[in-house]
Amino acid sequence: MRDSGDRFRRERATPTSPRLVLRRVMVLAEGRQFREAAAVLQKLGPNTIAAVAGELPLDLLVEGLPHSAQLLETFFNKLIASDQRPNINAEQVVWQLVKLLASHDDPTLKTKISKLSKALLAYQPDFQTKISSRKKALEQAIQGLGCHGLTTDASGLTDLYHALKTELQLHVDVYKSALHRLDELNLISTDNKKPVDASHQRLLSLKLKEVQQRLIDNKTLLTILDKPALKQLEVLVGTLSDRVQNDKEALFCVSQLKRLQSVGDDVPVATVLMSFTRGCSALLDLMQIPHSPCHSDTGYHSETENEQDLGKDVVSRYESLYRQCRPKALEALNSMPDLMHATQLKSKILFSVVVLAFRTCKTLRDHKLLQTFRTLHLDHRSSKNSSLHKEVMRCLASSEEFPLHEAEHQVLSLVCDTLKEYRCLEGCLELRRYVGEATKIAWVMVCQVPPYELDTDFQTPVRLQPEKHQRHHSSDRNSDIIRAFLWPALILESSCVHKAIVITDGT
Repeated sequence: MRDSGDRFRRERATPTSPRLVLRRVMVLAEGRQFREAAAVLQKLGPNTIAAVAGELPLDLLVEGLPHSAQLLETFFNKLIASDQRPNINAEQVVWQLVKLLASHDDPTLKTKISKLSKALLAYQPDFQTKISSRKKALEQAIQGLGCHGLTTDASGLTDLYHALKTELQLHVDVYKSALHRLDELNLISTDNKKPVDASHQRLLSLKLKEVQQRLIDNKTLLTILDKPALKQLEVLVGTLSDRVQNDKEALFCVSQLKRLQSVGDDVPVATVLMSFTRGCSALLDLMQIPHSPCHSDTGYHSETENEQDLGKDVVSRYESLYRQCRPKALEALNSMPDLMHATQLKSKILFSVVVLAFRTCKTLRDHKLLQTFRTLHLDHRSSKNSSLHKEVMRCLASSEEFPLHEAEHQVLSLVCDTLKEYRCLEGCLELRRYVGEATKIAWVMVCQVPPYELDTDFQTPVRLQPEKHQRHHSSDRNSDIIRAFLWPALILESSCVHKAIVITDGT
């Protein structure tokens, strides 16, 4: 014990170099003298703190939370004050706090980490978006777990599998009846490739009785096949598809959470998801961020406040498209043998989908606006009608039922037509979902007032601009030359609200 005390007293000497500072902080931290280690960092100047930051083993300090909260708070506040942003993984601190808030019942925990939470937000403001996106994904996964109940069929509420069996049996019976009827009518010739009977000249020479008989035969078949009950199968298959996707989302969320802490196989999935949802909510509360669009102390929102909340949600969805949807689509492309070694091509495909979705949705928006004004016999270019223009935009953005199937098809077709040699893309279900989600998000963004835009300056090589570019983790940290874009920046009235994800490389 005396040796340990002497060791700490020797470490109290004023450090003379970043190496000595780092050694002193680590010795104090290893001895769980976090308060004294924080005092050491508090005395450092801007240059010294920047030199120490890159070498400080942040993961070890994260393991010491919540006891190391004061040390980490001092560390981030010093970096903020020195206007330094070294290459450190501050995000691991955020998720460790979420983990603690999700699993601990310590009533003093929030008090211990409150100042650290605010320091993290000040150091990297986009942590708000990341936490909100994760919280929303967890909430959606929880909701999806509960969407596996009874479904409706002709007899009322029933089990989905029973409804599918009934519907499939009905299809089998109808198709058998149609096949039998085709044989009875003797409409199929032995040589079904004989073109004479279907020639234009033959069809124009039919007599009245022949046309009448053709009508009777076709109507007989249509009566058998065109039954309203047969259309239920598409609905049931859609429900089955949704349930598959819901379970995939839930398991994907659990796999992400397993990186933070071990999850027992006997623990209910919903319990795991709900605990981390509470953790995200608690951290957002500590950061003093209204994480719910309905949050208000007075129960009243001005129009400006509502638009600000909506804007945050829109940017959050754009972030989620990159953080959650893109990895799933990339995983699906990685599983295709034809694209196994085409690393850059796969990234370019997912990047192009976002750009094409924005362009397609802007064209569709302008067309719908022009249609509306023409219907009302108004000049869409007149400043007198600017308020109507804005209201129509808001209505288009808020309409959850607006049909975007044609836009989604157009985006996918543009990608597949450009890469005709990769036929596998046309049958990639995950790529189709990614296109659908990108189109929906793009539509909401281009219909905002004012509308969001993509920064379309994708020229490379170009020098990295910190205000609108963020390095991908695979980048060369010693280079500021952008060699590739993985994700476009999002712009609102000339301000960058979501940075582009880029790869820097000095070669």
